[in-house]
Amino acid sequence: MPSNPMKADLFNLENKVVGELNVPETVFGVRWNESLVHQALAAQQSNRRRPWAHAKDRSEVRGGGRKPWRQKGTGRARHGSTRSPLWIGGGKAHGPRNERDYSVKLNKKMRRQAIFAILSRKFKENQVRFFDALEVEEPKTKILAKNLREILAMGKLTRKYDVVLVPDLESKNINRAAKNLTKTKVINPTSLNVEDLLNHKNILIDQRAVEVISKHYH
Repeated sequence: MPSNPMKADLFNLENKVVGELNVPETVFGVRWNESLVHQALAAQQSNRRRPWAHAKDRSEVRGGGRKPWRQKGTGRARHGSTRSPLWIGGGKAHGPRNERDYSVKLNKKMRRQAIFAILSRKFKENQVRFFDALEVEEPKTKILAKNLREILAMGKLTRKYDVVLVPDLESKNINRAAKNLTKTKVINPTSLNVEDLLNHKNILIDQRAVEVISKHYH
């Protein structure tokens, strides 16, 4: 689907403007949709959820094979097993089970539009920045941290950079360099997701990744 290009500044890793970049309006010029973004986030979190709480029922607890007393003549209530939920040590009635499925279906179009809505809002609020080459010469955390300090205008030494990096598919060093930085996430341009985009304030995108995003999600 054709889209009208939007203009955006193109930076280098020294935080200097080196040109302009045409970005697709269908990705970075979409109307904000809070309910859709919330639905996509809830679905992603639900699909990641794995049931761990599990209570044994009467068929899973140990023992109880013999009838505790005869059916009639004792004056007591009739019972077939000491593993009944009525007994101490018996199985749990209606307890949590680990077979529960928490997954939520969300179609591709809705998930894609939620991602575009977040990118568009952050672009409008100047929290998305595009780079001529989002890559470092060596896979060193020190080098990447220095670049991020300049880009995010953080003068102090820190390892906490609230940022998502979206490099080109061919980039290798930046993935290793970002591993020791807290609150810094490197995402493949074909693996964008609602939760990571919302959880980080700034999004830095390689200019070559823009074309990958536009083609992959359309």
